[in-house]
Amino acid sequence: MYKVYIIRSLTSDKFYIGVTSDIKQRLRHHNSGANRSTKGRGPWKLVYYEELDNKESAWKRERQMKNYKGGEAFKKLLNNGRIA
Repeated sequence: MYKVYIIRSLTSDKFYIGVTSDIKQRLRHHNSGANRSTKGRGPWKLVYYEELDNKESAWKRERQMKNYKGGEAFKKLLNNGRIA
């Protein structure tokens, strides 16, 4: 199983969307500053995730969610989805 996830920076209130097979390990990776895209903007909190059967489906869903970012669909996703 793969997870498409959204994390939120507790300092800058920015969001990051990604894909992983191990969400706990990935969140530790973000919070340790090891990810170039999120480094220096943490701590990060998991706010949403979806489980998908395979990596290809997860990547497609990630792209779709990134297109939502900042719009009404993104807000609806956060309000109606699986909140961690």
